[in-house]
Amino acid sequence: MNSQLFTPLFASQEAARLFDDNARLQGMLDFEAALARAEAKTGVIPAAAVRTIEGRCRADLFDIGELAEATAKAGNPAIPMVKRLTALVAETDKDAARFVHWGATSQDAMDTGLVLQIRAALEVIEGDLDRLAAGLAGLASAHRLTPMVGRTWMQHALPVTFGLKVAGWLDAVNRHRERLCELKPRLLTLQFGGAAGTLAALGEQGLTVASALADDLGLTLPNTPWHAHRDRVVEFGAWLALLAGTLGKIARDVSLLMQTDVGEVFEPAGAGKGGSSTMPHKRNPVTAASVMAAATRAPGLVATLFAAMPQEHERGLGNWHAEWVALPELTMLTMGALRQVADMVPDLEVDTARMRANLEVTHGLIMAERVMMALGAKLGRLHAHELVEHATKTAVSEGRHLRDVLGEDKAITAELGADELDRLFDPLGYVGQAAAFVDRVTG
Repeated sequence: MNSQLFTPLFASQEAARLFDDNARLQGMLDFEAALARAEAKTGVIPAAAVRTIEGRCRADLFDIGELAEATAKAGNPAIPMVKRLTALVAETDKDAARFVHWGATSQDAMDTGLVLQIRAALEVIEGDLDRLAAGLAGLASAHRLTPMVGRTWMQHALPVTFGLKVAGWLDAVNRHRERLCELKPRLLTLQFGGAAGTLAALGEQGLTVASALADDLGLTLPNTPWHAHRDRVVEFGAWLALLAGTLGKIARDVSLLMQTDVGEVFEPAGAGKGGSSTMPHKRNPVTAASVMAAATRAPGLVATLFAAMPQEHERGLGNWHAEWVALPELTMLTMGALRQVADMVPDLEVDTARMRANLEVTHGLIMAERVMMALGAKLGRLHAHELVEHATKTAVSEGRHLRDVLGEDKAITAELGADELDRLFDPLGYVGQAAAFVDRVTG
């Protein structure tokens, strides 16, 4: 995502910075510097070479434009990067230049560099996940007993509480946090196998160097190089897509609740936010729009990662290349959506009076099941269902409140007195275990 117009809407400047060309290049250079340190530590290269190599592993010493042109010819950016790094080192120490990229292959630099980028991104992601979880927990607790219309198939169903709806969002977010904890050890791992995954160029010291390199970078050492086994990358992409889907669910719920005809929840207001170019009265759900756009794009991007998994032999042809844009794009989109939702949730405007009013839009029909269940305990479910169904049809055809129609039916009032009928039409009395479910998530 390289657009001054759209990056702030979809990705956030921080996410874009973590995955721009400089960050990608610096990730590879960090691998090269660590490789030199690890090989010097294990006696593979002279210790004197390390300082010069390290000093030239800085992205600002490279011309991105020149690397881009060379990448088109070389097939990947690591090849011209190593060539330029070697030249930079040779300017001050020709002996040290001999040991640049010693025993490694271009995919080692690119994959490990990517892992380092992902690790930096995860620090941001985890911080925003924590903020989002805290915001949702506070919102769910505050509205634990705030009754509202529960909607199924886009229609009024039964009363629920707004706290329960938010707790559902939070429960999903917490599952994503658990998944991330599980996958991080698999994801944050070194890629170092040399030309064909055997580290043959380093002889008997291959694993010793690999272990030292993993320690230097703070990454786990895999059992084998994973050049053509992309499950780690795809698992992360799938996690991102799952998170994006949950964020899209939250955004869609908010946007639906923000509709003029519903008017129960609103995105935070702000100068210049959500306006229309022609209609001064509009207050559009712009945060929800960008988050839902990310959720819409995420499945296609992760599909590319899945499609690229069957790679050829020890190093893939083309499949690996397909990841280079898809994964950063997916990461940036999800990070942007997460940041926007985490910022939005604590300041959501909740109209509890409108929620109460909307419960009465159907003139008591939303409580029909409760009445039927109470009557069924006395007359049997089937007979009670017939009586209440007839009453609901009468209420609709005559434009009357269901409570009034029920009160005129002697077969019903013989079993349910006026006070009992009044009690049955209190929405908060028919939210079941909503409060308990909120407590299970927030407690």
